[in-house]
Amino acid sequence: MSKFQLPDLSYAYEALEPYFDQETMTIHHQKHHQAYVDNLNKAVVGTGAEGVELQDILAQVSQYSPAIRNNAGGHYNHSLFWQILSATPKTVPTGKLAKEIDATFGSLDELKTRIKNAGLGQFGSGWSWLYIKYNGTLDIVATPNQDNPLMDTQLTSRGVPILGVDVWEHAYYLKYQNKRADYLDAFWSVLDWSAVEKQYEEAIDKLI
Repeated sequence: MSKFQLPDLSYAYEALEPYFDQETMTIHHQKHHQAYVDNLNKAVVGTGAEGVELQDILAQVSQYSPAIRNNAGGHYNHSLFWQILSATPKTVPTGKLAKEIDATFGSLDELKTRIKNAGLGQFGSGWSWLYIKYNGTLDIVATPNQDNPLMDTQLTSRGVPILGVDVWEHAYYLKYQNKRADYLDAFWSVLDWSAVEKQYEEAIDKLI
């Protein structure tokens, strides 16, 4: 069995309708994410990345080939993306994360605006992230292609992602065509803040 595997979704492909359509979800998961997994398994063979855990690969990704960087990022990013979506989402954060969001950004609405603007401002393919910096504070950044804040190639924005929005066209083009802004608005209707809170708590525990 290959080391890296396509994760199962905890919901049906049609469960996120009408915000994320069934056809896009099916292709996105079965074709695009599967391709990253398959290509990563091929790329690591015979390299120093063989047998290394995914997050450890990302932490030292500058040592590896572009194929490993792109496909490891694609696998990690999509795995996180699926985890924070839900057909029955918790629509607002609470607890420690909510307090940190208010302290950092002023309000949840401001955080949403900044994540949307980061996504809109990413030229071409990429991601918009909410992440925890290694000093424990929150920040937002956009990255190109399948890069993310875990990578040591991120010189000024390194940390642990807890929320990522895919702004590659394959994530939205069948339903939203070129209207990336509409897709980014729809994202909040299927984002499960309880899953983001879990990511936050687990990351903070490791950082402390």
